[in-house]
Amino acid sequence: MIRVAAAQFAVTNNVQDNLKTCVRMIQEAAKCSPDLIVLPEFINHNSWYDNQEHCFDVAIALDGEFLSSIKTAVIAAKAYVVINATVQRPGVGQHQCTGTSLLISPQGELLGQNNKQVLVGHENDFLDIADCEGPIIDTPIGKLAMYSCMDGVINETPRGLSLRGAQILCNSLNSFALDEGDLHIPVRAAENKVFIVAANKVGPLIPEPLLAPVSEATNIPVHFLNGAGDSQIVAPDGTVLAIAGKSEQVIWADIDPQLADSKTRPDGTDIFKQRRPELYQSLGDDPAKQTLAEFTGAIDLQASAISIMAKGHAALDEVVAAITALPESKLICLPELFWLDDIAQAHKELAMSYEVVKRIQQACVDNQLVATSIIGKINNQLAHCAVLISHRGIELQQGQVHFSQRFSWSALADNFVTYQSIYGCIGLALEDDAIYPESFRLIAMQGTEVVLAPVSQQEKWQSTTGLLERASENRVNIISASQHSQDNVICSLQKEFTIMTPWQERKFDGLLSAGVQVSGVQDCKITSAQIHPQAAHNKVCSQNTDLIANRPWKLMQAML
Repeated sequence: MIRVAAAQFAVTNNVQDNLKTCVRMIQEAAKCSPDLIVLPEFINHNSWYDNQEHCFDVAIALDGEFLSSIKTAVIAAKAYVVINATVQRPGVGQHQCTGTSLLISPQGELLGQNNKQVLVGHENDFLDIADCEGPIIDTPIGKLAMYSCMDGVINETPRGLSLRGAQILCNSLNSFALDEGDLHIPVRAAENKVFIVAANKVGPLIPEPLLAPVSEATNIPVHFLNGAGDSQIVAPDGTVLAIAGKSEQVIWADIDPQLADSKTRPDGTDIFKQRRPELYQSLGDDPAKQTLAEFTGAIDLQASAISIMAKGHAALDEVVAAITALPESKLICLPELFWLDDIAQAHKELAMSYEVVKRIQQACVDNQLVATSIIGKINNQLAHCAVLISHRGIELQQGQVHFSQRFSWSALADNFVTYQSIYGCIGLALEDDAIYPESFRLIAMQGTEVVLAPVSQQEKWQSTTGLLERASENRVNIISASQHSQDNVICSLQKEFTIMTPWQERKFDGLLSAGVQVSGVQDCKITSAQIHPQAAHNKVCSQNTDLIANRPWKLMQAML
């Protein structure tokens, strides 16, 4: 076991004052005798600059006083310490800088550095983006890797580090966004089955005299121009082991890094071994050469997720009654293989699957679409398949793409397909595909506006944070039904999205990318909500930051 800590504090525009704060917080964190301490992003200066020369002047030099003083404090703390700062890059160009995480050993040695791969907002105006993958640093306390803030709002950077063997991801943040702590940080841990130590800021993120005028100009309340706090330590199953509040604080937890070496789900499936990189190649293509399909979906649409209590033929009667009672719901999702009592017998259910489709088809009114999963065929072999059914029959069939022990007999599909409905472009995702971030990326890159996910939840994080994170990082609406009604999830996108742009219908709520989740209630089998398919067209969360087009496509070798 080792002890890891995150230090949460405020930073100003005075570099020397910030250095004193950093030294003090390293000393404070050292009181709990940690093996690893993580500090926030941009500890040298708030991310607010007059011009490029100013940005360079307040950045640190790798051989300068700031880092030298930090190293002295690290030696005294007898711990590995991760800091993040803007770093001068002389020789690259005039006044060039990067946003860089630095790992310092207990002996004061700089062991590694990682430049930010996904810049957000005005960072694009001042900082150079990473041109190489970050290192995996093998230390006596475990295999460590670093990333920062926006790198973790989308999946690619943490995914690549995890695939290359990192056990502990050190995430330094400079964020006002409530959804960093509520959503993105815990999902990055769970989807990769690694530990994450995340340190965020509190206090103003811009010069204090500018808080009021910037708030007035952008319609962002002053309190959302401050660091959101919520620094946290997360286990490989997505459990938050320790979390900070909204003030200066040090948090810590004892962890066993070797637990991050296991990548198995409850059914024994190794989620890293069952990835299919040969299908992910388009993720590494230049987004400038990729065009999303035209978004022509409905502006508003009623959707429902239904859990089914009965089994066998009684389940079909229950489904028909539920669909018949919901003529206003145009998109409905049912759980996977909802009529089956014993999933081990699924491969024997081909004939019953035909009856399921027929009964749902008969229950649908015109222009109503219902998703579930059945036993179908791929290349004349039995396969677990999601289907989208209308009054005409099956409109879309999506075979399971990734192998799972639960359906070890199933043939696998080799791509994700979509259906252009009158409500917009629709995709399907099965339980054992939805856990892979690559799946939703591939679906979203086809211009998909709504994903229906008939699942049988195997891990708690999927319904609490996982599906909403998938919806948010890809900007797609999601309707998901599971066998237990409390696990039903409908994720709807906001119509107004890009921060610091005029909004008419909603006030800024402190969220960077998160959509709105409506969760099911125990013993209430129907979950209904309004979704907004056409809202999927806007994937720009902040200036020059498109959630799909600005993925680090040049640095995804580990994923491909």
